[in-house]
Amino acid sequence: MKEQIICAGFGGQGVMILGKLIAYSAMNRCLNVTWMPSYGAEVRGGTAHCMVVISDEEVASPIIEYCTAAIIMNKPSLGKFINMFKAHNRQPQAQNLLLLNSSLVDEDIKKKGVETIRIPVTEIAHQMGDARAANMIILGAYSKKRSIMCRKDIVKGIRIAFAGNKDAIDLNIRALDKGASLV
Repeated sequence: MKEQIICAGFGGQGVMILGKLIAYSAMNRCLNVTWMPSYGAEVRGGTAHCMVVISDEEVASPIIEYCTAAIIMNKPSLGKFINMFKAHNRQPQAQNLLLLNSSLVDEDIKKKGVETIRIPVTEIAHQMGDARAANMIILGAYSKKRSIMCRKDIVKGIRIAFAGNKDAIDLNIRALDKGASLV
């Protein structure tokens, strides 16, 4: 098993914590993991992405040539990373997966060998009371779709990442569960 994930969006959308929680949760399942952040020059409001590799074998490099999954939070990130999918996934039993924040990406993507799931995560997060929860909604959808990590490990990571802020912990757990219910 080898999952190569791109998480991408604007700075401030929680892309880095999204990638860290994926990595942390997979580590708790005793899988080999790398996480590599990349920030735009502007940081908040600029582009940001991270690469996460999860494997049951040693990971040679944190830099990926192609992805098996992409979590895209905005339109510029879609343009930058849509061609990171290989035409044929190296793991025939696993389909490539593209999760789109349809609140900010209005294009209808149909790419051979890629399952596309469109969720208006920014809009749903606003309805939940905080737009910053959009990343946890899409994480919930990803975790439900891929089954690489379990809810318990993600919640543990949320509790660590937001330690001391009970409201943020509660909101992010609710957002995670909401995202899982959407797929």
